Amino acid sequence: MITSLYTAVSGISANGTALTVIGDNIANLNTIGFKGSRVAFGDILSQTLAGGSSQIGRGVLVSDVSALFSQGSFQTSASVLDLAIDGEGFFIVKDNSGARYYTRAGQFSLNKDGFIVNPEGLFLQGYLADSTGKILGEINSLELGTTQSPPRLTVNAKIGVNLDATAIPPANPFTLDGNGDGNDDDPANFSSSTTITVFDSQGGAHTITLYFVKTGDNTWQVNYVYSNPDTTSPDKLLLAGTQTITFDTNGALVNDNDDTPINFNFGAAVTSPQPITFDFGTGTGETPPGTGLDGSTQFASPFSVLSISQDGYAAGSLKTVTVSENGIITGIFTNGQTRILGQIALARFVAPTGLLKMGRNLFAETFESGQPIVGNPTTSGLGRVLSNTLELSNVDLAEEFIKMISAQRGFQANSRMVTAVDDLMQELVNMKR
Repeated sequence: MITSLYTAVSGISANGTALTVIGDNIANLNTIGFKGSRVAFGDILSQTLAGGSSQIGRGVLVSDVSALFSQGSFQTSASVLDLAIDGEGFFIVKDNSGARYYTRAGQFSLNKDGFIVNPEGLFLQGYLADSTGKILGEINSLELGTTQSPPRLTVNAKIGVNLDATAIPPANPFTLDGNGDGNDDDPANFSSSTTITVFDSQGGAHTITLYFVKTGDNTWQVNYVYSNPDTTSPDKLLLAGTQTITFDTNGALVNDNDDTPINFNFGAAVTSPQPITFDFGTGTGETPPGTGLDGSTQFASPFSVLSISQDGYAAGSLKTVTVSENGIITGIFTNGQTRILGQIALARFVAPTGLLKMGRNLFAETFESGQPIVGNPTTSGLGRVLSNTLELSNVDLAEEFIKMISAQRGFQANSRMVTAVDDLMQELVNMKR
């Protein structure tokens, strides 16, 4: 009879533990990335009756409480650094002491130093990239906030225009000084003009004006004029050079003579001279020859600018980032440039149920979990990374209610068993009296 009392007490203890686990699951119903747990019961070693092979159970025990790592549902988010894993991987985070933890909760943001951190301030780990966007092999804390896009000086410019075939060549040569005051600040004797903005080695913007002068049948001269960097000089404008463009009788470009770049002097503080090649298209007389119609033309219609582009840009600061499914973090800068800044690293465990729960949605490696398999998302079964997405708790509320009722009934039944055994023991005491 005493044995039956201990058996009932074990049932109360085991079902009480089950209620605790169920309560924890329900409490974390809205915890991002939470993985619910389940209780496994086992019977206690049975007692063999004397003189026979019959056995009597000695109660129940909790043999295991393990996390369920099934995939949770996804919820869209407005933050690009809200990340979810579609697969078996874990995010790797590190605290200030250098200890690594693993989590499925992807609520990340930038701290004051520009590092990607979770709500507890742990640093997201990944592969950094160099200034050219090449991913490096060492895993470290991902930093974005201090990233800048350095400037690039203009080397090549492409221009597409239509030069009016009916234009009449000016009677006098092109000049920068047309008002007789001795200052080169008043261009004269040209047919048409347009401007292009180029950049020096420090990202400074400079406006270059292209003055087109018809010099003969199907022949044009381009004059490149820009502001004098010496503000004390009476000559406000400088002529960097000229370029001859020829067309055939059909108005197609024959040769733009772009083999020789035009040199500009934008000041002593930057790279000077700065050679810039101006490409007006692929002419029929060039090597290799082109159609003569892919850039500039000479038709009997008014002057028009068809296209202008150049390969320089100013310095830029980080404006926003994007995260691809393979964890590549790409920065978009204020100067319109994009560059790879890093790649998120994921970890996978052969036995994730062996991980140790550390609280705050964190897991720690144990001997039972095995060592992590670390790599790039979408490889080695790690899963893919989803940006603007959060993984919800995988707790099924309806299922937890069913388990709760079952554990409650088990607790109540074992409690009644204790009461019944107590009554029987009282009867035995009364019999002795």
